[in-house]
Amino acid sequence: MKVSVTETSVQTSTGTIKKLGEYSGKVLLIVNVASYCGNTPQYSGLQELQNKFKDKGFAVLGFPCNDFGNQEPGTLDEIKEFCSVKFGADFEIFNKVHAKGFTTEPYTTLNKADPAGDVSWNFEKFLIGKDGSVVGRYEPSVQPLSEALISAIQLALDS
Repeated sequence: MKVSVTETSVQTSTGTIKKLGEYSGKVLLIVNVASYCGNTPQYSGLQELQNKFKDKGFAVLGFPCNDFGNQEPGTLDEIKEFCSVKFGADFEIFNKVHAKGFTTEPYTTLNKADPAGDVSWNFEKFLIGKDGSVVGRYEPSVQPLSEALISAIQLALDS
């Protein structure tokens, strides 16, 4: 099923509502993040992707999520400080979300992307094309700097 996030509204870290369609023309990597997860070191790789491709129209969007093992219990300010200090991450972090069960956006929409179903764990990644459609879904074990993900980002940027 082709899924688009263009009309999806999310809450920014300041509490304002933003439509993901505002990123039209950019390639996005949407990731549910957590500060106390075995995958947390992926913040560094996500930041490297942001640095490598941002001038080409790419952005990482982080959505803190406490659905998996209560691994993101902090406040938004604590999360942002942790990401910045520990991993040098300065990509956009949004308000906390639910990625499984009773979901909140963007996951109510993203979980319809193939293979459809709830996010399996922290750091699952959704690659969004310039037109706002989901072009790839990557398990949490896929590292941000993996050849598969970098190739897919480059392909999306080139299309």
